[in-house]
Amino acid sequence: MRFHDLRHSTATLLLEQGVELVVIKELLGHAHIGVTATVYAHVRLRLQRQAIDLLGHAPRDLAEPTTEPGGGDDSSVCAAPVR
Repeated sequence: MRFHDLRHSTATLLLEQGVELVVIKELLGHAHIGVTATVYAHVRLRLQRQAIDLLGHAPRDLAEPTTEPGGGDDSSVCAAPVR
């Protein structure tokens, strides 16, 4: 494995872990954010697809909130499991 491959793999992992693109730009020493955005566009697109898939599988009651009978003015706290 070449050093450049290791550098690219590490930056990809950081991006997948939620590290901001501007931070990765600084770590890699790119002069312009556009360079970083172009090189890692495939990773960003994959993360966007994963986010869309998660939204598509969200429980229906989270996607379409309903009003409770009696006005729905209840101020109690509701909880939903987070995965």
